[in-house]
Amino acid sequence: MPKYKLTYFDVKGLGEGIRMILSYMEADWEEVRIERPQLPTSPWQKLKAGVKYHKLPVLEIDGKEVYQSSAICRYLASEAGLLGRNPWENLQIDIIEGTFKDFIVELQRAFGQQPEPWLDEAAKAERMRSVKEEAIPYYFKIYDDSVKGNNGYLAIGKLTWVDFYVIGFTETIEIATGEKIYEKYQNLNELKNRIYSIPSVKKWIDKRPESI
Repeated sequence: MPKYKLTYFDVKGLGEGIRMILSYMEADWEEVRIERPQLPTSPWQKLKAGVKYHKLPVLEIDGKEVYQSSAICRYLASEAGLLGRNPWENLQIDIIEGTFKDFIVELQRAFGQQPEPWLDEAAKAERMRSVKEEAIPYYFKIYDDSVKGNNGYLAIGKLTWVDFYVIGFTETIEIATGEKIYEKYQNLNELKNRIYSIPSVKKWIDKRPESI
């Protein structure tokens, strides 16, 4: 069995779905968490220059580095039986993942993670309002309806990597925005509970470090 090493920030974010899939697989894995990457004293400031594409997460598979959260999840899914059964089903999975990335872009803009120094506080507040009152209701209704129409999962009527990908990030969204997403979207909440009750995943949930 391959040995995996995940390097990501000390948040759930785009790394948590990967952590959950590795746990689901009962893989041999370890992780490196980088705290407070925005600070000049953070290890990330030195590490970044040596990381291809200058972005995390990075997953090492028997010492070989691979990049991009979605690509990593798809690869692990191919090892864990979490892909679709044919190209059409994989397309349905990718559609959900694509809409989720659209939402993440809006979230990042609200938190100023894309450099826009000309924005004043009022403009930043308006972006956050837009995320809470427009983006979250729009996108999470899509996901909630998808779960309702797909036998309790986000796509193709069975557990796939995109379930871990979305559920893994959503806790971060709740903490960052203060929105109680799982209280408002019951089908999505049931999916979260279903995933968290998988024995190998529950083992990870019970021991994982506290983070946003």
